[in-house]
Amino acid sequence: MSNAAVGRRILWFQVLGLAAVQGAISLTWVIYNLYLKDLLLVFGFSAGLATLLLVIENAMGALMEPLMGTFSDQRQHWVGSRFPQIALGMILSAVCFLGIPLVVLLGGVSLKALLPVAMVAWALAMTVFRSPALSLLGRYAFEADLPQAASLLTMVGGVTGAMAPLASDFILNLGPLAAFSIGTVVLLLAALVLRQVNPGKTVSSSPSSTGANAKMQWANLPWIFATGASVALGLRLLLQSFPKAVAGTGFAQPKLIMVALFVTVALSALPCGQLATKLGNRRAMMIGFVGLVLAAGVTTVMGTAGVAVLVAIAIGIAFSLVANGTLPYALSMVPPTKAGLGTGLYFSGGAAAMSVLGSIGADLGVTAALLIAAISFATAAGCIMAKRP
Repeated sequence: MSNAAVGRRILWFQVLGLAAVQGAISLTWVIYNLYLKDLLLVFGFSAGLATLLLVIENAMGALMEPLMGTFSDQRQHWVGSRFPQIALGMILSAVCFLGIPLVVLLGGVSLKALLPVAMVAWALAMTVFRSPALSLLGRYAFEADLPQAASLLTMVGGVTGAMAPLASDFILNLGPLAAFSIGTVVLLLAALVLRQVNPGKTVSSSPSSTGANAKMQWANLPWIFATGASVALGLRLLLQSFPKAVAGTGFAQPKLIMVALFVTVALSALPCGQLATKLGNRRAMMIGFVGLVLAAGVTTVMGTAGVAVLVAIAIGIAFSLVANGTLPYALSMVPPTKAGLGTGLYFSGGAAAMSVLGSIGADLGVTAALLIAAISFATAAGCIMAKRP
């Protein structure tokens, strides 16, 4: 397929708008996670409250993501656009995000109970727009080209992931008000960018009758949820354990290895998207899952820093193959009229997995965590192969 042909099948300006939203989401979570414990400690809360808040936020997110996605499907049906809900959610998120440091700076000890409330409110506000916004991807590319379109979102995630270890000290030195103000502005700018690229546009003015009138297969929904949970759990455990395993090789700067990993994600995202377009999304994702399972196994026996670098590169490429395919997979399992529900269920599975992992609170050893990660990736692969749309 020629580049010109692909260009007509993907609305790149609209995908860029979604990439801006994805970048804003990633950046605000980076800032939030960096400051979470410090802000709580300022008001005398225990460090353990940070873990509890993340458990609560993820548990509520697991409920809210499909609910907000479904609500946006109804908006699309009755009003003809998801953007009013997306814009409202992004504005609410920006206000709540800025409210977190303001409670600390202006509220005083007498209002310290408002800080956890503000944090949870922000996390909930993020669920109002995330699934509705990212479900728009299904409108911006033909189904076979969705992994290539999604690769732009993966690339943005890779850039943010690479930036986090390098910029963490800089962000902390800014102070909470400046850092959260930057996140607030980025959220509002992302909403403006999405609005300017005409988010209601679709790649085809006359979708096929099969896609437009496809019957909802309710049996597909648990598979979307299970895939989201398995992928999220596997990636979290692998990415948490990998730097610990790297440190065991004697490498002095494990953070640099993680930077290399996420730079690989960013650089390989677009080529992996093209590969998925040629091979098919499910086949490309299976290759990615096999790569992640093997990488988890090799990580347990890494002996040198050189091997660690090679494994980091392998993880980055496999990560891209999987990440490019997750949203297209979720969208393929539901009719276009239920895109918000499909996307919301995928994110719901991930949030539920993170809530359970946080609530267990067990400090898993590297070997145990990597074993569970490998099992999670194998489970996700099984879900994708077992249930087809």
